[in-house]
Amino acid sequence: MNYKETLFFVAKCLTINHEEKNKVLIEKELKSGNTDWDSVVKVSTGHFVFPALYCNLKRANFLHYIPEELVNYMIHITDLNRERNQQIIDQAKEINELLLKNNITPIFLKGTGNLLEGLYEDIGERMVGDIDFIFSKEDYSKAIEFLTTNGYSKVIEDNYDFPQFKHYSRLQKENRIAAIEIHKELLIEKFAHEFNYDFIKSDCQIINTIKVMSYENQLSLSIIAKQINDDGVHFKNIALRNAYDVFLLSKKTIAKNAFFKFYTLKTPLNCFLAICHTTFGYLDSLEYIKDQETDKYLKIFNKLLINKSKRNFKNEIKTKELFIKKRISIIYKSIFDKEYRTWLINRVTDKKWQTQKLIQLGLKKPKPNS
Repeated sequence: MNYKETLFFVAKCLTINHEEKNKVLIEKELKSGNTDWDSVVKVSTGHFVFPALYCNLKRANFLHYIPEELVNYMIHITDLNRERNQQIIDQAKEINELLLKNNITPIFLKGTGNLLEGLYEDIGERMVGDIDFIFSKEDYSKAIEFLTTNGYSKVIEDNYDFPQFKHYSRLQKENRIAAIEIHKELLIEKFAHEFNYDFIKSDCQIINTIKVMSYENQLSLSIIAKQINDDGVHFKNIALRNAYDVFLLSKKTIAKNAFFKFYTLKTPLNCFLAICHTTFGYLDSLEYIKDQETDKYLKIFNKLLINKSKRNFKNEIKTKELFIKKRISIIYKSIFDKEYRTWLINRVTDKKWQTQKLIQLGLKKPKPNS
């Protein structure tokens, strides 16, 4: 199995309990005995869907087709993830209760929001990093002050903080499993005017005192997190963890209709939906708006999937290009913005940072055991 075949196999496995045609195709593949399980493990772990893969194969009663040793490993990893997610749910509920008692209302986002609302049949499916939530501009500073006075402190303690547009510095608390991100925006600055707190607040859902976004907006944010905030639109690739969320949410709302209200965001979101539609096996719920932009995007996506050297070369070049653009942007902003200027001066005069850069450039040897 090459990369494209493995990617599409894993993707289809994630749909087999909702899509009969994919269930038939996957069982046929499993019965053939030709599945490259090393590749499947590599791709599914790289895309953070290994537990979701196991949960779906288990629900479809397909585990007897899989090597016993691998099944045992899948069970172990999923059990660990389920336990972690239960702790994240408990932590999020604790935070929500504390904030509500102080008249501060969070809207939970992304993986944690999905867990709290019950999007997944098994909470062990979703791999979650931080607990993300967003607040009104009035509540944003209140939430920071309240949580920092209730045991939360910065994950990285610096004498200076990079000016954050979207969220406050990540916070953690002793004996709590996850770090938290207190958001004031959902997107990078360029697109924040289109999709923000004011946009999502009117049609939020409240589930057992927990406030989460509407299904349409959850679907949009699942794509935005990859395409816009993580620069996925430049790399023309897919993230199966985000795509799986999009698939599940497409069973609760009409996916392509979620983008009608956008202007600049409409095309990059529709392009991601198009590659979801292709990767998951041309499913009706993932139908997208066909136009020249999506056709062009799909062609590049498919070409990169079958050409590893071209894919790696493009990733390397684009990563360097974006790095340079972001650094130039910081320098430009520092000319006009005092907050950026102060950060930049503190950064370049930081002895520890200077040492790290000299080591990276090969101009200084690292200390032993460092």
